[in-house]
Amino acid sequence: MGLRINDEIPNLTVTTDQGTLSLHDWIGDSWAILFSHPKDFTPVCTTEFGAVAQLADEWEKRGTKVMGISVDGVEDHKKWKGDIETYGGAKAGFPIIADDDLEVAKAFDMLPAEYVLPDGRTPADSATVRVVFIIGPDKKLKLSMTYPMTVGRNFGEVLRALDALQTSAKENVATPANWTVGEDVIVPVAVSDEDAIAKYGSIETVLPYLRKAKLPS
Repeated sequence: MGLRINDEIPNLTVTTDQGTLSLHDWIGDSWAILFSHPKDFTPVCTTEFGAVAQLADEWEKRGTKVMGISVDGVEDHKKWKGDIETYGGAKAGFPIIADDDLEVAKAFDMLPAEYVLPDGRTPADSATVRVVFIIGPDKKLKLSMTYPMTVGRNFGEVLRALDALQTSAKENVATPANWTVGEDVIVPVAVSDEDAIAKYGSIETVLPYLRKAKLPS
């Protein structure tokens, strides 16, 4: 059974290039993003780590910690960060889990429980380790996205999804397709028109089951 939305993530103790960490303790009261990779020193993954490094201020604004995962060892991670920082033009200050024993990949259902990396492996052997996990302060999985090796992840979309998750959790609303901060939100079906108008000032009834409103600034 894979990890599903609103499941509590495993509280693993992991080895990273910044020392040994407990996932739950590391998250603390923050939001968190784990983004996994099948191997160090690979082209698409290097561009992705560079993009994450460039967004350091955006993660901080949102009270969100980020951590990478790769199925290589600590020393490789430390060397790889030089390439990441060269490409991204920004410091890669986040930790990277050294998941060379595949404990995290298996616990998060990225690889089968019985899987063992072959000798002389290539990134294709761990190709499914290409997932973004967004986790709430309650240590529960809020969203996951899986990408193939040939498609670099859009971290602008990760930020947008994080904004939507945080807004939904704080305001008890939903967000429509392509929503960004400042746009109208969707009023929950369980809220009456009267209560919605009292809360938001006005609502737009698009369909009987679809009502929009602007959040108070």
